[in-house]
Amino acid sequence: MSTHHTTHGHIGHERASGFDVAMAELLELDAEVLRPYLTELTDWIANLADSVPARIMDLGSGPGTGSLALADRFPAASVTAADISPQMLHRLQKQAATHGVAGRIRTLEANLDEPWPLSGKGEPYDLMWAAAFLHHLSDPARTLAQAYGQLRPGGLLAVSEMDFFPRFLPEDVGVGRPGLEARLHAVTNTEPPHEWDRTLMDAGFTVDARRPFEIRLTASQAGPALVRYAQVCLTKLRSHADDALEADDLAALDALLDETRPLGIVRRGDLSVRTTRTTWIARRP
Repeated sequence: MSTHHTTHGHIGHERASGFDVAMAELLELDAEVLRPYLTELTDWIANLADSVPARIMDLGSGPGTGSLALADRFPAASVTAADISPQMLHRLQKQAATHGVAGRIRTLEANLDEPWPLSGKGEPYDLMWAAAFLHHLSDPARTLAQAYGQLRPGGLLAVSEMDFFPRFLPEDVGVGRPGLEARLHAVTNTEPPHEWDRTLMDAGFTVDARRPFEIRLTASQAGPALVRYAQVCLTKLRSHADDALEADDLAALDALLDETRPLGIVRRGDLSVRTTRTTWIARRP
């Protein structure tokens, strides 16, 4: 996930006062709950690299969950986190200090939808990471061409996309009709799946691999942040469902989000996480 967002397709991420704080919480919860997936993903990238990456760039870094995961997996690497939001980058700097990696992560405030301010400066990168970022750009092909120019020959670009918000609830939540979450997703997920093979190849890359990660975590595997993560995600979807869901489904969803109700999200013991993330590994020849 990144902070470069538009208001079409998947649930629009509106840029407004307080937006960055709310989005940062969502992204950080996502990384905390899906830590097993991030570990598997970064291990896979390490196995595909022709050498241990020394210079890494996180494109559209947001609060830096990807930057921190990469710094952890590649402890000798330096990481540049580029994002349009100074608030997100400030949050990353604080998190980097907390994790003891402030000396290895630098931040770059930049609109990556425009010509890059880093073009032609410094050594090329060994690895670039773009998580849920490319589809928010007005011209992904231009951005990929710039990424190509900043990678060394043999360097990798890892592009990840999420299918949609995760699912958390059982089929029958005990309120309203069974299948509530499936109907909520059906009416709010209006954008077709993203595919990047052709765009990557047109930019000059070879696509080494395309891998969907089917993530299925129980409450114990996801950890204590799961409840808050589910609450934040379902609240976000609820804000876009007024004119899409039937009245009884809206009432059931409101009951689930009510912290005082016995079957509310914060009191449930039957939550899990089910989602799919797809990653393309592209190499500069």
